[in-house]
Amino acid sequence: MNKLLVATLAVLWAAPARSATYAIDPDHTSVMFTVRHLVGHVTGQFDKFTGSFDYEPGNPQLWKASATIDASSVDTRVAARDKHLRSDDFFDVGKYPVLSFVSTKVTAVKGDHAKLLGKLTILDTAKPIALDLEIGGLQKDANGIEHAAFTAKGRINRKDFGLTWNDTIETGGVLVGDDVDITIEVEGLRQK
Repeated sequence: MNKLLVATLAVLWAAPARSATYAIDPDHTSVMFTVRHLVGHVTGQFDKFTGSFDYEPGNPQLWKASATIDASSVDTRVAARDKHLRSDDFFDVGKYPVLSFVSTKVTAVKGDHAKLLGKLTILDTAKPIALDLEIGGLQKDANGIEHAAFTAKGRINRKDFGLTWNDTIETGGVLVGDDVDITIEVEGLRQK
């Protein structure tokens, strides 16, 4: 009996740790961006996306995330500008219909903050990106479904991904800034 107990404990001890998988809840998730326009800023978002993430509190080596964004769902609340963003001057949605992100590692975990490293792909150009991650926590809803929430923020240079269109203004400046600030508020539903 003792040998059986020891063998069972050895198997359990050797079993790899597993994290829970959460599907991104589009009703409670937003993918937003801000970019300079002349001397002000324009904000926008993408309205259609799918993805999932794995999360186990206290085990960042198990955390991972992936998402796909429908490029044609870009929305800056100005129809003419959104049409221009969908054109081959910017996202060229006919040729490159999706943007994607796949995580590679989580580092610098301190309390409810960490760095989420991964590859962002825009116009078929994949580049590494580091996002500041804030862990919102876990909570079950009235139906017993567990939710996990995170906020991720980062900055990219759009030219690194081939988004180079611009217009020079008569004072010598340019219409659109190069740096794009990204903010993602994500909530996921635990999968069985």
